[in-house]
Amino acid sequence: MESQVRGGTRWKRFAVVMVPSVAATACIGVALAQGALAASFSVSGQSFKVTADKLEGTGFSQYGAIDSGYTLDGKKTAHAVAVSAFKSASITNMCQSVVTPNIPLLGSVSLTLKAGGGGTPVEAENLYIDVEDLSADAVFKGIDIGVAAKDASKGPGLKSGDTANPYGFAQQADSATLTDVKQTAWATTAGTFKLSGLKMSLSTGVKECY
Repeated sequence: MESQVRGGTRWKRFAVVMVPSVAATACIGVALAQGALAASFSVSGQSFKVTADKLEGTGFSQYGAIDSGYTLDGKKTAHAVAVSAFKSASITNMCQSVVTPNIPLLGSVSLTLKAGGGGTPVEAENLYIDVEDLSADAVFKGIDIGVAAKDASKGPGLKSGDTANPYGFAQQADSATLTDVKQTAWATTAGTFKLSGLKMSLSTGVKECY
């Protein structure tokens, strides 16, 4: 079975996709670029934006969850997210950005990461992305909609430690291909994450991937 979804869509429908927190990646980016390492990233109290020309994933599942954390001034936060999970994923021309506001003497500072260009895409295994908003053109093959989260067997399973209802709504597919991706996410976890052609930059002001 094949299903196509065109144009913008929010996480309650098909908020699929990828990538790690830019701020955390900046600390270990060189190691990730050189080899496949286990990775678990989030930007406490902040979302980050991501674009990609193409995401090809196999073993896809998606379910609702709650992300909790702290804002930059120490207040607790909670966000409804769609956890998009892939057994494996390949990402072409990925850009991700996070903006830290109100830095003394500097104002806003933007951190941008780019990888997966030059014909060598980013590669990830057992990838979980906590997505808030997504726009993309998408093709799903072998899709099942309305399964219980605990029964979504095509993906890598529920992420350990997730605040999620195992009996809640979920969907799954044998594979998913997304093009012209734009998304807002809160966190990501991957068993391995390899960033080819990694480039990172810091700049003052608000400079995001989209």
